[in-house]
Amino acid sequence: MSPRWGIGDAVLGFLIGLTGSQLVLAGILATTGRTIDEIDELPLSLVALAQLGLWVGLLGVPVLVTRLKGNGVVADLHLRARGADLWRGGVLGALLQLVALPLVYWPLLDLLQKDTSDLEGPARAMTDRADGAIGVVLLILIVGVGAPIVEEIFYRGLLQGALLKRGLRPAAAIAISSTVFGMSHLELLQLPALILFGAVAGVLAHRYGRLGPAIAAHVVFNMVTVVSLLLLA
Repeated sequence: MSPRWGIGDAVLGFLIGLTGSQLVLAGILATTGRTIDEIDELPLSLVALAQLGLWVGLLGVPVLVTRLKGNGVVADLHLRARGADLWRGGVLGALLQLVALPLVYWPLLDLLQKDTSDLEGPARAMTDRADGAIGVVLLILIVGVGAPIVEEIFYRGLLQGALLKRGLRPAAAIAISSTVFGMSHLELLQLPALILFGAVAGVLAHRYGRLGPAIAAHVVFNMVTVVSLLLLA
């Protein structure tokens, strides 16, 4: 069966995810008696709940549309992995965090009169909420495992795949999907790093014809930050 899903489904998934996360967050604030200014004080368990609202769109829609309009998420979005993907993607994810990003941000932070604490701000805010063993486990599950899998399925699987189906050249499809990926995080200072990572993940997914290497790179990319911040906490 020739897949009939496309860019419209990717847009729908993004909008549903955005709406879902905001609705869940609004419900959490109303239930706990907090205001919008107190979002940063939410415990990690409630942050995880809000994340599930986002994943309804980013994961639920790809699974649904590939089932209704194609051959399923595994066949259509190439959700497959091999043992070699761990080192192929993992090494690149580590190199990006430990080598490439410091080189990119060294002149940029100086130009903007910022420092590494500003760059680590969003990740540190999340890590600081990991109070005790349960908090650390939740942090790893959300940031180190869940987000990489869900985001690769959506951005490299559904969105990049839809762009390629429309006849875009691989370079253009990778550029667009990585830019959307970066901008969706709403972090201006981190935007170059996110776009760079998105481009690397896009190349991996296209080069190997499956999401395994991109997911491995994403997991390691995120976990390097999580582990380093936990050790320094």
